[in-house]
Amino acid sequence: MVAALLADLFESHRAHLLSVAYRLTGSVGDAEDAVQESWLRLAGTHQSEIDDLRAWLTTVVSRICLDHLRSAATRRETYVGQWLPEPVVTGVTPSSTPDPLESVVRRHEYRMAAMVVLDTMTPPQRVAFVLHDGLAVPFDEIAEILGVSADAARQLAVRARKAVAGVPAPVSDGEHEAAVRRLLAALATGDAGTVAKALHPDAVLIGDANGTTSTAVNIVGGAEKIARFMLGLIDKYGIGDSDDAATRYEFATVNGQLGLVMNLDSETEEQDWHPARVVGFAVRDGLVWGTYDHANPAKLTGVRLS
Repeated sequence: MVAALLADLFESHRAHLLSVAYRLTGSVGDAEDAVQESWLRLAGTHQSEIDDLRAWLTTVVSRICLDHLRSAATRRETYVGQWLPEPVVTGVTPSSTPDPLESVVRRHEYRMAAMVVLDTMTPPQRVAFVLHDGLAVPFDEIAEILGVSADAARQLAVRARKAVAGVPAPVSDGEHEAAVRRLLAALATGDAGTVAKALHPDAVLIGDANGTTSTAVNIVGGAEKIARFMLGLIDKYGIGDSDDAATRYEFATVNGQLGLVMNLDSETEEQDWHPARVVGFAVRDGLVWGTYDHANPAKLTGVRLS
C-alpha cells in the first residue's frame, strides 16, 4: 500500500517535473530520463526526510538536469553546425488523451524561440533563470543546487534575463498561423522577392542537422538571404504538400504553434533517401521572424502525431 501510494503521488507531479526538465535541458529524451531517475531516487529515500514532495522532486530533477546540461556542452564541441533544442511535435488537433509534454509546451515560455534562447545560456544561468523566474524558487535554494552563493545565483539569473529580453513577444495562434501560411504561399510562387516580403526584415533561420543532411551550417540572417536559402532547399528536395511531392510536408504543432513535419511517413524508396525534418516558426509584427529547421533525426524523438 505504501509503495502504491508513493507511486500515485509521484505520478501526480510527473507533468510538472517533465515541464521543468524539458525547459532545463531542451531535450525530450533527457527530460524523460531525468524524471525517471528522480523516481528511482525517491523510491530509495526515507519519506521522513521529505517535507514537501513537489519541492524535493523539483530540486532532484534540477540537479540531474544540470548534469545533463554539462554533458550536452561537451557534446556541442564536436557537433556539426548549429544546435537547436528538440521540438515537441503533435497533431494540429489536440489529442483526447494528451501526454504531459503536449499540454505543457502550449505555454508561451516553451515556444521554440524561447527555448532557443535558453540554449545560449550557461548551465548555471539556465538553472537559475528557469527555477527562479519560472517557478519562484528562492535564490538560497538555487544556490545550494548550483554550489554557489545566493548572490551569485541572483547574478546568474540577471544575466539570463538580459538574453531573454531579445525574444519576440508571443503572438496569438491566429496571428502565428496567418504568417506561416503567408510564407508558404509565397514559397509556392518560387519568387525570392515575394518570399522575402513574407519574412521579417530581421528574420533569422537556424538549421540543425549535425551533418546528416543539407541545412544551414551557420545562422542565416535577413529576409532576402533566407528567401533564397528556403527556395534552394525546396528545389533540392522537391518539398511540397501534394501527394506526388518528392518530400511531402504536413502541418503539425511545434512547441505549441503551427509548424511543419516533412516526410515523416515516407512510403516510397525515393523519399527514404531524405530524413524527417521538423520546421518551427516564430512570428513578429505579423511576419515570420524565426525559422527553425530541425533536420537531425536523433533530435526528433518529440514527434508525437498519433
